[in-house]
Amino acid sequence: MLRSMSFRTELRALFRLALPLAASQAGTQLMGLVDVAVMGRLGARELAATGIGNAVFFAFTVFGMGIVLGIDPLVAQAVGAGDRLRARRALWQGVWLAFAVSAVLTVCMLAAAAALPLLGTPDLVDGARTFLLIRTASVVPFLLYYVIRSYLQAHGVTQPLVVSMVVANIANLGANIVLVFGGDVLPMWAGPFRLIPAMGIAGSALATLACSFLQLGIVAHAVRGIEVNGYVDHGWGRAEVQKALKVGLPIGLQMGAEVGVFALVALLAGRLGTLHLAAHQLVISLASFTFTIAVGVATAGSVRVGLAVGARDRAGARTAGHAAFVCGALVMGCSAALFALMPRAIARLVTDQENVIAFAIPLLLVAAVFQLSDGVQAVGAGVLRGAGDTRYAFYANLVGHWLIGFPTALYLGFHRHMGVVGLWWGLCVGLTAVAILLFVRFQKLSAGFIEPLA
Repeated sequence: MLRSMSFRTELRALFRLALPLAASQAGTQLMGLVDVAVMGRLGARELAATGIGNAVFFAFTVFGMGIVLGIDPLVAQAVGAGDRLRARRALWQGVWLAFAVSAVLTVCMLAAAAALPLLGTPDLVDGARTFLLIRTASVVPFLLYYVIRSYLQAHGVTQPLVVSMVVANIANLGANIVLVFGGDVLPMWAGPFRLIPAMGIAGSALATLACSFLQLGIVAHAVRGIEVNGYVDHGWGRAEVQKALKVGLPIGLQMGAEVGVFALVALLAGRLGTLHLAAHQLVISLASFTFTIAVGVATAGSVRVGLAVGARDRAGARTAGHAAFVCGALVMGCSAALFALMPRAIARLVTDQENVIAFAIPLLLVAAVFQLSDGVQAVGAGVLRGAGDTRYAFYANLVGHWLIGFPTALYLGFHRHMGVVGLWWGLCVGLTAVAILLFVRFQKLSAGFIEPLA
């Protein structure tokens, strides 16, 4: 009975933390979804071009995000041990790490933009390149946001994350409409703003870029409200940055392995035709949005496990992980039901192009099947991150996605002539394999004592 009460108490604490974190994570993804939705009103070509640009952008930035998330367990375990000074120091090293990673990723994305013609789809390349070049400027605020989020969530300060999400998304929606379609969509009293020209794809990218800085400014201001007793050295600390990099690099590789296989499937879908790619982009945008809710739960699980590990509470760490798995399965079960029962209505939220919707409905049914696996694997990576075990998640993604899922996708999509639906079933198989591997790993790891990182 006592153990049951302890689990319920942990589950409530996890929900309280996960709700704002999931809202914040979903809000960040929502900005990209708004880009796609607005482009869907222009046409299939614009939707597909934006999809390519978004896929390349996130393939690189998700890798960078994983690296800076190396400070997640460092901050959470420091707070769990009652050392707020060490937690603030970890924040500043995360800031330095974010700048360094941003510089590298910027060069990589500029090179990727130049290489886009190799895709062999000239009618989509120009729009995709324009979108990618503009979005590249948002790498710095994107990564800094995640560094600061790690610090705030470890202290239980989540309101600024929700506020930044709401403000940035409202601003992004309005700016997208005006910059994409032109200022003449505004009422007469808008004055000189009505003179803004219609910029199409470039306007969408500019809107999201500006709102990324807005979101960063709100969360950065919130850091000042957390008091720290003692002097904090803001300078570069080589040993501390290396520690964060050691923890974060496997996370980045893990996320890169997962996003990379999805990006590659997007390129293969493009080979099948514009409608196939547009449908893929529509559904992947929706599935990515629901996935961010699971990532919010995973982040809460990472914090709760990290706090328990920092306090050297073995039983608490195991209970926190189990609560996260249950919570992740519950929220993704809801999204699975929506995808399965209302596929046409869900697709219409993104586009009014009937031909794209027709291609998207079978993919939504596949997405409904892998929602649970997607949620479990996200939570598994999160709780292992809180425990400081980040390498295993990378290995699990290599095995699940690249050795099992991707070959299955190729076989079903091309050898069995199932097209983009076959590609998606391959993704489903890969996600399921990763979910099983990560759950088993946490079970074994949490059965013993987990040594704190510092």
